Amino acid sequence: MSNLEQFGLYIATTMNTTFIDGNHLKRDIINRMSLLNQFTFYTHSFIFISNQLYCPSTENIQRTFIDFLNNNIISYVDYFPEAKQCQCHIYSYPSFTPYYDNITNNFPGGLYKYVRVISLFDEYPFEHEFFLRIQKSFPFVQELIVINYKS
Repeated sequence: MSNLEQFGLYIATTMNTTFIDGNHLKRDIINRMSLLNQFTFYTHSFIFISNQLYCPSTENIQRTFIDFLNNNIISYVDYFPEAKQCQCHIYSYPSFTPYYDNITNNFPGGLYKYVRVISLFDEYPFEHEFFLRIQKSFPFVQELIVINYKS
């Protein structure tokens, strides 16, 4: 694998103590592929926690990407107090993934023309404005899954 010039990583996983971040990607992938000149990725990781203080912030995650060649990296963190878990989306933009899971009210927007399947999840009600953002961001969606315990 060290001879790869292009690599796309798409992963969703539950972690023990911290999210997949730029440090993980550099140490475990980029530094091991000396010929790599194009790296696209979409990671969606979860951690179970007892207190929001143990959940890394979006800013903390974004700082781990400071020295990445591709500086169009989007990340955001959500904390779900009832489920006692945090989730983190990190991806290179534009994203080429055909799916986008667990979109929340914190979704930053953007245009995702390759996404065909999306799921919406939050412990807080979705507002009308949120659905307008989703409509604009995913013009070619074919399947929509909505999970909201406070609707």
